[in-house]
Amino acid sequence: MMITAAAALLLLQQAPADNTDWDAIFGVEEKVRDPETGELPVEPYVEDNANAGADPFESGKMAQQFGGREGIRRISDRLVELNYADPRVADIFIAHDRVRLERTLFEQFCYILGAGCDYTGRDMASSHASLGTTRADLNALVENLQQAMRESDVPFHAQNRFLAKLAPMSKDVVTR
Repeated sequence: MMITAAAALLLLQQAPADNTDWDAIFGVEEKVRDPETGELPVEPYVEDNANAGADPFESGKMAQQFGGREGIRRISDRLVELNYADPRVADIFIAHDRVRLERTLFEQFCYILGAGCDYTGRDMASSHASLGTTRADLNALVENLQQAMRESDVPFHAQNRFLAKLAPMSKDVVTR
């Protein structure tokens, strides 16, 4: 009897209209990409090279070992590509603005490696606060960075020096 009543109720329910605006019903705001950059809007923050999380190498020698700005761009883009494809960390990246990530990661690497770039992204703590990144996630990211650097023939000692610059940021990146 109970099953018959439940079936009758399901049959009597009306399907929503085809033109139902579910975003409006659930209060989802549509974000519009910047027409020039292609990036999604972010909350305002103070731009400062200190936000990069590390001081730059003094000379341009490290940047040269990474292939200059072109090589740094290749490595940072490859790192993003590897992270989006890596099932260990892909879920962290899927819901975020890839265009902005590619730009700010390049700027960060370029600044730290002493290639003469400015970093315009947010600081490491606030940009990673809501991601729920674990130590295992960070280890996967480092492995992907190592792969990107190897693929670009960055000398091993230069890879280690760069990783040593990035390592102290783990306290701001790992949030659980």
